[in-house]
This record gives sequence, structure tokens and C-alpha cells, in this order.
Amino acid sequence: METRKIRDNEKALITFLLESLNLDLADYPINEDVFEYEGGKMGSISLNNNPDSYVGDLIQVEYIDTDGIPVVITLTEDDKGQLLDLDFWKNDMSKLLKYPSVDEVVILNGEE
Repeated sequence: METRKIRDNEKALITFLLESLNLDLADYPINEDVFEYEGGKMGSISLNNNPDSYVGDLIQVEYIDTDGIPVVITLTEDDKGQLLDLDFWKNDMSKLLKYPSVDEVVILNGEE
């Protein structure tokens, strides 16, 4: 698997999501190296490269891309309580046009 360095906007979004859950950032370190799913088409990244270790979603937010298509973004954790994926799912499966900033996402699972 080819990895790359995490981008500042990805790290900012993950930090925002963890803070929205009142989680201690020290308990959920963000890996510097990530793997892009689908070649980066939708924006999904793996934070620990072991998709088989998924145990659950931490938080889901929604973002409306510049073409008006909703995107659901989910931060997941693994069986060791560490960050697993930042998963993007665009309703029509098309390419993500603009990466969301933290003020463009709406929390879906009642953590507001």
C-alpha cells in the first residue's frame, strides 16, 4: 500500500471531529502517514492501514459539495481504540470536488 503524508485540512477535520466528541486528542493520535482509498477520488483515507480491525463509528457529519450533492463523512475506530478511517461517502459516488472545512460540516449523530 502506498502511503502519503496527511494533509493539514484532513488533520484539521479529524481534530474538529474528536473535539466535537469531547475526546482527548492524546488518546487518539493522528498518524502522519495515510493511505487513500479509491485513489483519493472521494477523499477517504485510512489512518492505520488495517481495514479488518474496524469496530465502530465515532462520529458522522454531513457536507454539501459544491455540486449540491450531500457527502457523509465518518470517523471510525479500530479494535485497539485507535483512529481507523476518515471515510467519505458521496451520495452519487462521484468525485469530491472540494474538501470541506470544519465550518462546512454538520454533525449528524446528535452530539451537538
